[in-house]
Amino acid sequence: MENKELIPHLFRTEYQKIVSVLCNLFGIHHIEIAEDIVSDTFLSASETWAIKGIPENPAAWLYTVAKNKTKNYLKRNSLFETKVAAEIKYNTPLNNPEVDIDLSDQNIADSQLAMIFTVCNPCNSNEAQIALALNLLCGFGINEISDAFLSNKEVIYKRINRAKEKLKEEDIKIQNPSISEIKERISTVLKTIYLLYSEGYYSTSQNKTLREDLCAEAMRLTYLLISNKNTNLPETNALMALMCFHSSRFEARTTENGEIILYVDQDQSLWNQELIERGMYFLSQSSTGNTLSKYHLEAGIAYWHTIKEDTTEKWQHILELYNNLIILEYSPIVALNRTYALSKVKSKKEAIAEAEKLNLTDNHFYYSLLGNLYADFDTKKALKQFETALELAKTTADQNVISKNIEKLNLKNNH
Repeated sequence: MENKELIPHLFRTEYQKIVSVLCNLFGIHHIEIAEDIVSDTFLSASETWAIKGIPENPAAWLYTVAKNKTKNYLKRNSLFETKVAAEIKYNTPLNNPEVDIDLSDQNIADSQLAMIFTVCNPCNSNEAQIALALNLLCGFGINEISDAFLSNKEVIYKRINRAKEKLKEEDIKIQNPSISEIKERISTVLKTIYLLYSEGYYSTSQNKTLREDLCAEAMRLTYLLISNKNTNLPETNALMALMCFHSSRFEARTTENGEIILYVDQDQSLWNQELIERGMYFLSQSSTGNTLSKYHLEAGIAYWHTIKEDTTEKWQHILELYNNLIILEYSPIVALNRTYALSKVKSKKEAIAEAEKLNLTDNHFYYSLLGNLYADFDTKKALKQFETALELAKTTADQNVISKNIEKLNLKNNH
């Protein structure tokens, strides 16, 4: 891998590890110091490697330089000595040049776990938690995050800074959560990761429907939780199962040009069987205990979608899971998705009646679903629904799918 490719790759994989360790060392009030040291480490790598070439072990090089820069900072910065010395976790005299910066695998894992629970604190809004998670836990820059949220850089910059300030105001401690804290806050942590994955699974940024990088980061964070015995919970495994099942169909979900391929038209040979098997493993792991979360139900729905055969049994299972999901945690979109399963088990007319009760007049998926349900027996109504959906659709990918449905109906009418 060349230098111009290696630095961004390492930034994505190593940045958040070193930041987590240094944030864990310095405390919540000095996050920016940790970020500055790590950013400076990567700048040194870019400059040095361009002249001397890539070292044999680039990650180890970064860790060594980060340690040295941290020690140098601690020794020379008088302001840091007077204001931070009392807060630093290791209580090591700052004039001691051998202050320990522990970048072992275990401390990195512990520090990242502590940071996950710090960043996913309910004192901030969901949007702020996701933005901060992308920034601190995943190494995403302001430009990437602004793309993900379809927002400008200034808004995201302010959102992240406000989120950090809120954590400082609340004096949130960066520490491995206790069993009681895990019980209290695991739902917030999992929700943040779920929303991060959802943003990648259906993204509206830059007309790109699928953002696999966001999905991969959400899966990485979930696996961190599974790797710790205290957070290796049924709902954590259920979330991982859900993401594995969805991710297994990524290659079949879009064309080379980024156009959406609907589920019924996907090439099953492109589905990733290894991910499906991993999803089944995590779904099995999630079945211990008495916990039934929305992630269990959604993982079950996603599992049945990995079976391509269009059987009554399959759709009955999916409909039952949707019924339970609506009872457990109602949302209009879940209710809308349920109506498609209802059409497969009962009839399209019955599904239309249920869908129209929702009256989601600002949602293009609502009109697209009605268009598909009407298509077989009332093409005029179907066309009207698709035309409204086209007006509401925001991304080129969605507009292309809807336009193709309109073309098919027009051809059908002409014949």
